[in-house]
Amino acid sequence: MKDKTQIFRKLFLSTFQLSACTFGGGFVIIPLMRKKFVEKLHWIEEQEMMDLTAIAQSSPGAIAVNAAILIGYHVAGIPGALLTVLGTVLPPLIIISVISLFYQAFRDNVIVNMAMMGMTAGVAAVICDVVLTMGMTICRQKRILPLVVLLTSFIAVRFLQINIILIILLCGIVGAADALYQMRKTKADEKGDAIK
Repeated sequence: MKDKTQIFRKLFLSTFQLSACTFGGGFVIIPLMRKKFVEKLHWIEEQEMMDLTAIAQSSPGAIAVNAAILIGYHVAGIPGALLTVLGTVLPPLIIISVISLFYQAFRDNVIVNMAMMGMTAGVAAVICDVVLTMGMTICRQKRILPLVVLLTSFIAVRFLQINIILIILLCGIVGAADALYQMRKTKADEKGDAIK
């Protein structure tokens, strides 16, 4: 029981700290979650984190909250999901509540505006880190289909302005078909090995 309490506490505090120190939206928190839960705590494998990120991104709602729910549930079930949601939502709620009290002063303050502009540059760098990290993980698989899906999706969004919902649905269908193919191939290989 003590071990579970420590896990719950660490889940809540980890997501609370990450959320409190993250500026720039959900994509910024993903590499921080990866560093915390994959590299430091070793609670999640690299591929699982990629899968959880894909699910979080394609689900309705904020990606940071979706990712927190999935990680919390993966590590500690429903109580873990509830704690990680609370840990992720509380810091912005507290910060926004404080800012709303002093909105006029914050809005017109030159130093605050300069700090926000500096944070924008930092956010761009962190998002580039996410893209490179996830892209390298896909490249390491040494499979052509994920690379084709990655490049086609980028071209469809960036140059053809195709609706992102349509792209997500099509990628989901391609991913499901590929997963079924891989499962059948694995079963066929296992049957072949059993016959030998």
